[in-house]
Amino acid sequence: MELESIKKILATLRLSEGLKRELRHSWLSDGRQESVAEHTFQMALMAVFMAPQLEEKVNLERTLKMILVHDLVEAISGDVPFFEIGDRKAEKSLREKQAIETIRDMLPPATGQEIHDCWFEFEQGASAEAKFARALDNLEVQLQHNMADLGTWTPIEHELVYTKMDTHCRHDNFLAGFCTQIKHEAEQKMVLGGIDVLEVKKRAGLRTHAG
Repeated sequence: MELESIKKILATLRLSEGLKRELRHSWLSDGRQESVAEHTFQMALMAVFMAPQLEEKVNLERTLKMILVHDLVEAISGDVPFFEIGDRKAEKSLREKQAIETIRDMLPPATGQEIHDCWFEFEQGASAEAKFARALDNLEVQLQHNMADLGTWTPIEHELVYTKMDTHCRHDNFLAGFCTQIKHEAEQKMVLGGIDVLEVKKRAGLRTHAG
């Protein structure tokens, strides 16, 4: 039984290695594209640094587990950018649910079920830990964009500065303040790059009001 569990864990770890190679639509400050694993690492570090500052305290261990597994399905399904449209985006939810079931069944039963439950808890975003992890998921994206060359941003990513983070951060004053600072740094980057921030805000407002 012990050998069987070892083999199951090793097989899942071999699968997860794919997250080191799966690339996101984010770039590092040196011009290299970011991997899913690097995004997860930065989120985990943010959680450790920021959890003590939250108004509503969270179970950090539970939060870190959620962060570590929230994109594990992408070792099977691949990453789909937030702003992508079309069949690939439409099928994302179904493919990821199938992937987490596959991963659950690859692991020893108790561990597999915990990973499965953590993933769904993150997706549902109801618990304090899930709200925190989802906020970090969005904040990390913009933080990394702020460190990358502005030329790596697409026009829709200018607007996402104002539409993607706030909803996930407004439940906690510290997270809201952190979000405001990240937006401020993004605005400074756009202004220095010759982007009309007022026009971006106008487009973002129109997009928001249109639903």
